[in-house]
Amino acid sequence: MMEFFPALTPDHRAFIAKQPVFFVATAADGARINLSPKGMDSFRVLGDATVAYLDVAGSGNETNAHLLADGRITIMFCAFDNPALIFRIYGRGRPVLPQDAEWATLAPQFTLLPGTRQIFVVAIDQVQTSCGWGVPHMTFDRERETLSKYHEKHGDAERFAKYARRTHSIDGLPVRNPTVPVA
Repeated sequence: MMEFFPALTPDHRAFIAKQPVFFVATAADGARINLSPKGMDSFRVLGDATVAYLDVAGSGNETNAHLLADGRITIMFCAFDNPALIFRIYGRGRPVLPQDAEWATLAPQFTLLPGTRQIFVVAIDQVQTSCGWGVPHMTFDRERETLSKYHEKHGDAERFAKYARRTHSIDGLPVRNPTVPVA
């Protein structure tokens, strides 16, 4: 059964804390819908109506472009064990980059990873629970280390060179890239 809430409850927070993976969906007018899986212990609850997640540079920066253009974001967690549950956060998000003043207060709440690019902050409009009975049982084995190893090997210079070339999303929307490395 589906149920909506105006903000996070203690039960929601406990559920989120147990999940090793979440999914992020964004869209902007005239652009593709972007849906990405996330892990790496990168999600934080900042308050009953605010959450954030650490973003590590990857193959694109669609979420940044979509949030700058539109702001809408949906984050989904689903239980792969018992009890079955799907949990969605609907809100409006914004990127906070290392050069932004807010970075100094947000970054200490995360373990900064090699290749850290930005933190997405989401103001919650609503949260929703639903049954999750169609989600399979699966077990978490371990985090992948490939992305962190890649960024450790290639370093800031190569990453910033990519930022200089990747100034737009795949649909041509502008993105904001970091201008300073993460210490």
